Amino acid sequence: MKTDILIIGGGVIGATIAHQLSKYNLEITLVEKESDICMGSSKANSSMIHDGYNVDSHKLKGKLVLEANPYFEQLCSDLYVQYTKNIGSIVVGFEDEDMKVMKEQLENGNKNGIKGLRIIGRDELLELEPYINPKVKFGLLNLNTGIINPFELTVALAENAVINGVKVLLETEVQDIIVKDKKVEAVKTSKGLIQAKVVINAAGLYADKIASMVENIDFEIKPRKGQYFLYDKKWGYLVKHVIYSAPSKVSKGMIILPTTEGNILGGSNAQVIDDKEDLATTYEGFEEIYKHTISHIFPELPRMGDVITSFSGLRAAATSEDFIIEYAKTVEGFINVAGIQSPGLSSSPAIASMVEDLVRGLNYNLNFDQKTNYRKDRPKPVILRDLPYEERSQLIKENPDYGVIICRCETVSKGEIIDAIHRPIPATNMDAIKRRTRAGMGRCQGGFCGPRVLDILKQELNILPLKVTKKGKGSYILDSYSKGLTFPKGGENHEKIKL
Repeated sequence: MKTDILIIGGGVIGATIAHQLSKYNLEITLVEKESDICMGSSKANSSMIHDGYNVDSHKLKGKLVLEANPYFEQLCSDLYVQYTKNIGSIVVGFEDEDMKVMKEQLENGNKNGIKGLRIIGRDELLELEPYINPKVKFGLLNLNTGIINPFELTVALAENAVINGVKVLLETEVQDIIVKDKKVEAVKTSKGLIQAKVVINAAGLYADKIASMVENIDFEIKPRKGQYFLYDKKWGYLVKHVIYSAPSKVSKGMIILPTTEGNILGGSNAQVIDDKEDLATTYEGFEEIYKHTISHIFPELPRMGDVITSFSGLRAAATSEDFIIEYAKTVEGFINVAGIQSPGLSSSPAIASMVEDLVRGLNYNLNFDQKTNYRKDRPKPVILRDLPYEERSQLIKENPDYGVIICRCETVSKGEIIDAIHRPIPATNMDAIKRRTRAGMGRCQGGFCGPRVLDILKQELNILPLKVTKKGKGSYILDSYSKGLTFPKGGENHEKIKL
């Protein structure tokens, strides 16, 4: 197989680069070792779009987040991605010494050109956040902070890239990179050899491993684990803004925020680890988050009970503590996009533009003429729960599958799940369905809808039930057949699904 540009990694950075380059007459291929896109750091982060008020503008990550912020509103509008632009953030202070940090951040924000930053007193803070701990003394208010669904954004970017001709190869692991005469020639993958003129390394946690396949490198990716609480939507009224705890000598602060879907997200700590596959959560980690942040700022939020799930994510932090976006030092045709930790999500459009400039700078006579049939959108997903009653009724009349509710917690229909299976990047396992439709993300965490989603996957993919996986690569849901095993389907006649 031959391609002009090969992108390694299907997280938000790889997807944004593919989206950016797909507008040109280039042959582009993206490879991802997992069974779906957005299965690494991109799916487990704080979901915020920063404006850059607290960044060091002298660092590359500071420069790029400041450049990227103005593009998000139009990008999300084009791709039908929900984006709450100005939900705002507040750094809260409970101790007099917190004021010094807030003044420093205010000054830094002013230097970075951020408008509207101001320190507010207790009375105004309590008006903005009536359920916050009344012992709060002051806060730093920034009305420019936004929130987004990171895996919805990543899926949207990748789907748009596919519509515009990018080939996405899943379950395709890079095994080696072939270099000849100090120039990239091809990439050996688990599914064969791919010849490429340009290779872009956006492999996240494994960017150092990929980079070391072509030369000796001077950086290392050290995973930084962060753990999160996710609260049931019944608590959604409690938090109005993104709330930061005040930074300290040992912490940059933790957050509590409302998600775009109406849950409350709390976390995260930062633990440097060695194992890039270690996504385990710990009692000690959650005790730290709850005692020092959640219960301190919002005492009404419980430790458990209405925590519908907990999870951890790994940030791909480079030892340089900055983004690494540059040509390989000794090999032509290879570009590293590594160390993309926070604010990587917020910086992604500017990162993609910088990578485009690097590709152009190779002077490889690639065709950068814009496609005449380029589409800036994607097929708009049906989200039944968001539709007005009249539109919902008409949709169900046209396709009764939209009237069969599979996930009751999130009001997800059979039609939406079938759509997800047949979208530009198909959802072929339970977690992929969850990321696209939210089936299984509600209070019961798939206890009700899980068997029904499994049955739809079985039918639409024409596979045996035992072949349906949670997240691909051997993560089978069912172990063996049991004669006569059934799950209730629901409805007036109490129909059964037989596996």
